[in-house]
Amino acid sequence: MALCPCGSSRTYADCCEPMITGKRQAETAEELMRSRYAAYAKVEIDYIYETTHPDHRTDYDPDGTRQWAEESEWEGLDIVSAKDGGPKDEKGEVEFVARFREQGVPKSHHEIAAFRKLDGKWYFTDGRTAPQKPLVSSKIGRNEPCPCGSGAKYKKCCGK
Repeated sequence: MALCPCGSSRTYADCCEPMITGKRQAETAEELMRSRYAAYAKVEIDYIYETTHPDHRTDYDPDGTRQWAEESEWEGLDIVSAKDGGPKDEKGEVEFVARFREQGVPKSHHEIAAFRKLDGKWYFTDGRTAPQKPLVSSKIGRNEPCPCGSGAKYKKCCGK
């Protein structure tokens, strides 16, 4: 059984697939974030639209989203932090780093995503680029965390 693209270390069938196929809803903002990443990796574009808050769908581009999802190689998701967004909350934020390749070039997207419940269901509302963290050292060790915020070691990320 294949592992889930969201990085949970669980199988796709036991993790994000039930949410993407509508068999269950995300219980937390982080769970919705993970399932949306998995949906990009599996090119399940309808799910991306359906889990975007109705008030934030006006600029949604299904064709562009599908093309980007299909042409990218999805390499992993790192959850940096989650603020609120639990089963009893109405709002939440999830800071994450999505790693992927476009035309063979490694890239990462570091965002703070906002989520809100509507009628008891979690939705993505919008996201903002996470601020760069200042470097504390002028020399970065190969085994130190990468300053780009990916969560990977420097040697496995920007130090390649």
